[in-house]
Amino acid sequence: MPEPHAAPEPPAGSAPRFRRPAPLLFEPADTVGDAEHFFDLESMDDPRELLDRSTELTLAFRAAADRAMEFQAMAAAQLADRRRFDRLPDEAIAERADWTEDYARKMIEFGRRLLGDRDEQ
Repeated sequence: MPEPHAAPEPPAGSAPRFRRPAPLLFEPADTVGDAEHFFDLESMDDPRELLDRSTELTLAFRAAADRAMEFQAMAAAQLADRRRFDRLPDEAIAERADWTEDYARKMIEFGRRLLGDRDEQ
């Protein structure tokens, strides 16, 4: 299988083109349980259009997953805060989020950094 190639460079003097993630629209209710239907991609006949839309969805899902993970980290940091009377130990946070204890500690630290950055703004 040949190696993938990098995207061609934009013409000199032009601004770089950034793709904005596609909006994540809810699936119509009648297609939710149908494995054949996914954001209407199965109905696209033009492979260029299919590639464009599926790429947009991939980027949108990645952005959504990254953002959700940041909120997980902030919530974990808040739950582990020593100033809270209802503070949870790292083990309880790990169990609640289905993480290992080591990963929970890393997420708590990441969340503290995110919350610290937020408080400085």
